[in-house]
Amino acid sequence: MTASHELLLVVAAALVDPDGRVLIAQRPEGKSMAGLWEFPGGKVEKAETPEVALIRELHEELGITVKEPCLAPFTFASHTYGGFHLLMPLYICRRWEGEAKPLLHAALKWIKPRDLMLNADAYPMPAADLPLLPMLRDLL
Repeated sequence: MTASHELLLVVAAALVDPDGRVLIAQRPEGKSMAGLWEFPGGKVEKAETPEVALIRELHEELGITVKEPCLAPFTFASHTYGGFHLLMPLYICRRWEGEAKPLLHAALKWIKPRDLMLNADAYPMPAADLPLLPMLRDLL
């Protein structure tokens, strides 16, 4: 990482339903990487832990309530984009309150990780998310 690459800490969740599917969310028009599919989450603000940030982001983005004990640290992504380096812890979450709705995304989709890998053209994802898919496939 060079001085021109700011470190950006974001956090994401693989919400897992009883059928072993994960929730992906499509980035809306007007945002960077618009149209790509991602795991829900977002930036960790100052004075926030990753867990607190993820709980906040999931409520803002999807309208669901998650309790901290329901977030299980799973893995992380580390990827350099243009002018910044992204560090993204990924948590597994199997329990939440409410039904996920696309409050800030263009669309939501529940899909098995292996199907997501087989249909990569149908659900293009940011480069940082791609290495997470085989790990989720093996877990689920």
